[in-house]
Amino acid sequence: MSRVREAIKVDGRECWTLFDTGSRNTYVVREVAKLLVTSKALSPIKTAIGGGIKRTSTTAVLEAKVEGRRISTHALVVDEIGKDEAGKPIEILFGALAMQQWGIRPVPDEERLDLTHYPREFVEF
Repeated sequence: MSRVREAIKVDGRECWTLFDTGSRNTYVVREVAKLLVTSKALSPIKTAIGGGIKRTSTTAVLEAKVEGRRISTHALVVDEIGKDEAGKPIEILFGALAMQQWGIRPVPDEERLDLTHYPREFVEF
């Protein structure tokens, strides 16, 4: 499991983000969701993050800039994600599926992200 913490920009606002390959999905707290397009899920979604079970009925389209590069991905909206090792509240948990989609690789030894595989264009077959 690889983890890197970094601020990303959502609608011009910096949001404290944990890039975590141990998390499959992406999550945002309600305060960040206010900046996004949200929708009601067809039924409640149960998930285990931050040491507990969370339920949500809201999803969002996370559009942000990671190191100046645009990303767009699906996220689940939760009340709280948790705090990082320094005690700072995590506003976005950026999961493995979104990292794979956008070619983002955490480099935890250097506490940075590797975006050398960020797609310049999508080619679909």
